[in-house]
Amino acid sequence: MTYQFDLERLLAAVESFASARVLVLGDVMLDEFIWGRVGRISPEAPVPVVEVDSETYMLGGGANVVHNLIALGSQAGLCGMVGDDMAGRQVAELLDGLEVAGDGLTVCEERPTTVKTRVVAHSQQVVRVDRESRQECDASCLQSMQAYLDKAVPECDAVIISDYNKGVISRQLLTPILSGSRRGEKIVTVDPKVENMLLYAGATVITPNHLEALAAARVNPEGPDAVVRAGRLLREELDAASVLITQGERGMTLVSNQGEAHIPTMAKRVFDVTGAGDTVISTLTLGLVAGLSLQEAAVMASVAAGVVVGEVGTSAVTAGRLSQALEADIRALNKRKQG
Repeated sequence: MTYQFDLERLLAAVESFASARVLVLGDVMLDEFIWGRVGRISPEAPVPVVEVDSETYMLGGGANVVHNLIALGSQAGLCGMVGDDMAGRQVAELLDGLEVAGDGLTVCEERPTTVKTRVVAHSQQVVRVDRESRQECDASCLQSMQAYLDKAVPECDAVIISDYNKGVISRQLLTPILSGSRRGEKIVTVDPKVENMLLYAGATVITPNHLEALAAARVNPEGPDAVVRAGRLLREELDAASVLITQGERGMTLVSNQGEAHIPTMAKRVFDVTGAGDTVISTLTLGLVAGLSLQEAAVMASVAAGVVVGEVGTSAVTAGRLSQALEADIRALNKRKQG
């Protein structure tokens, strides 16, 4: 980046989030956190014994993207699938607590709700246990989601595709959405998986992490400017307006028709990266809806992610907290650029 960022413009964009309407299509999960302490090693095996203090349940996957959108002050809808089980009902209750309508949730009796259980002791994740099915959803569930999308997509300002490769994302669901993106009628952002990369052709922005980008573009990670070359190849192959590659502590790389730009990380400390990708795509999308440029929306997303990774567990940054972080980080970034 070679120019200064207009802090007042970014803050005004955050204020405008309240009028944004964003639809999330993706894999819905329930995140379970078991919090405790470790005081000894098990006599049965060389593993720590966690004495449980409490348990919490949070929205995960595409549902956590919705959580982020609501926290940032926007309106949000969700199209996805849950099982006919207790976890699915917990997801519905958590969405209801956010005042998000559950009419876009399809209940599939043939598969369970995806549940990720994380055991955390002394602010450190000890182990994660996944309960899920990755099989494609059946025809009746697919038809139910398609019917909801036909009604909801025309009423929103942007669509976020939250792909965790759990069976929801399919060509049938994406084709009409991406057709609108190609015509410039709809902002469509994608948090992708390598296996489905070709399905996202025509999206406004695709946000792989650096490992996903290198794998999808078949670029040698040891080569010079590997991430930039991967971004260029993906953008060309997928006919996407831009590719934003997240690189953890190394920041982000934005590849668009205006060239390449590096966005530094804004994180002061990193406790837990859980949900950081959901925060990035939520903030990025709202920034674009608010009329920000790709670089402006990307730097705002970096600031939001920097807040989230400094906390333990799946969390979401609020509009107020984002504004505070922008005031500190953008001033520091602009001063750095002047130097």
